Amino acid sequence: MSMGRARGVVLFGMDGHLIEVEADIGRALPAFILLGLPDASLRESQDRIRSAAKNTGCDLPTRRLTVNLLPASLPKSGSVLDLAILMSAWAADGRVQGTAEIVFLAELGLDGRLRPVRGVLPAVAAAQAAGAQTVVVAMENAQEAALVPGMEVLAAAHVSQVAASFATAELEPLVREASGVHRWSAGHGVAASMVGEDAAGSENSGAPAVDLAEVRGQQEARFALELAAAGGHHLLLIGAPGAGKTMLAERMSGILPPLDDQAAMEATAIESLSADPRTVIRLRRTPPFQAPHHSASMAAIVGGGARIARPGAVTRAHQGVLFLDEAPEFPRPALDALRQPMETGRISLHRSAGSVTYPARFQLVLGANPCPCGLNVGTGAGCRCSVAQRRHYMSRLSGPLLDRIDLQIQVERPRSAAAALGPPGESSAAVRSRVLDARTVQSERLHRWGLRTNAQAPMQLLTGELRLPAGSTRHIDAALDRAAISLRGYLRVLRLAWTIADLAQRDQPGADEVDAALQLRQRAQTN
Repeated sequence: MSMGRARGVVLFGMDGHLIEVEADIGRALPAFILLGLPDASLRESQDRIRSAAKNTGCDLPTRRLTVNLLPASLPKSGSVLDLAILMSAWAADGRVQGTAEIVFLAELGLDGRLRPVRGVLPAVAAAQAAGAQTVVVAMENAQEAALVPGMEVLAAAHVSQVAASFATAELEPLVREASGVHRWSAGHGVAASMVGEDAAGSENSGAPAVDLAEVRGQQEARFALELAAAGGHHLLLIGAPGAGKTMLAERMSGILPPLDDQAAMEATAIESLSADPRTVIRLRRTPPFQAPHHSASMAAIVGGGARIARPGAVTRAHQGVLFLDEAPEFPRPALDALRQPMETGRISLHRSAGSVTYPARFQLVLGANPCPCGLNVGTGAGCRCSVAQRRHYMSRLSGPLLDRIDLQIQVERPRSAAAALGPPGESSAAVRSRVLDARTVQSERLHRWGLRTNAQAPMQLLTGELRLPAGSTRHIDAALDRAAISLRGYLRVLRLAWTIADLAQRDQPGADEVDAALQLRQRAQTN
């Protein structure tokens, strides 16, 4: 009896599990048996593997082949284990050696080509955390796999190249493709081949596609946008059509700080799960921006799927901005489903095959018209909506959701050509510089508690070591006493006040900053 071993990785959400692939060739009638809770998509690999081996010129033995995927109690799915299964079968047949400690991550074509798979970055990171040192991937996944520092990455275009690299000395190596197997090294998010060629692409430059200078006027809304970016606060923009709500929201990610190494790795890993695997070639340094259409379902926004739930827009916006334009037009259950990730920074999805938890620390920006016709501006002149219609329209944004929005701003239409066509405002680069300074101050103040932004500061901290004098909080204390704001709202006003003080380069907020924070939170409600 001959045994062969190889390794692979399966993903449950963002969590990767190292899989030991065992192959046994027995003396019995020809059969291919796959054990270890494979699903239907993984069972299809049996035919793919047989055809790939045959078309490579190294057919599987005409005996009983049993492949066991360990741990056997863990459900497994997808095509990512194709190459690992074939290499373990060839190892059991004595054609290759040294595969037991190697992680193989690739789908097989019927002709033996290695095809890219999604989720290579989190899979390679999980393999490294489990002690693996070498991974073999398809050529299209090489740069993505090499983003994990310290991992040796072997990339090939055809399974014959991989087999030739692990062929036993007693056997003739299989015919290599012209390009051969490439060895890739990782360093600071850039992959480079051993032959001296630079990897295509480097880290994102962080340059925004649109500039805040294009927004004319709107000083209060621009200041609110800067506050939201500086402190990590959520923002609601209410205004008539054409007031500039969408323009402002689209420029939010351009004034956010570039992602640090940890945040960039998380954002790129999420992109690896969601995007075309051939497009993930560098660490993502610019904060992501997601703007789903208001017809999107709850599954599209928070994530979903028949078996293991896939990430939705809230996860793809992790470390960036989630913009919901025409927010009252979204299904109310989908909007209310945002409440948990807004508080915890993660989303838990439960399905019959198991539960997964995805990161979802995003900044929510909502855009809304004041009424169905959108003309209820100021005095409401020109508005055709009844009072009941207006109330019903805005009631689609539930009270518990609005209570979690730190900044609620009325965006006014320009009232003259001079205001609408005036000189450009400050550029995104200038605003981002102040945001970076404010973030630095916050990080220095909060790092001993493991926090980065004011929006993450808990009640115990703001009413404990960072408690403000009674004279500074007298107005929000009175608002809380008369139930004008909730305790959550009270906490969010304090967080916003600290951000106003940080932008003004003050050591701590005073009464003016606290009052300004309270007004900015309630401005859209009082207009």
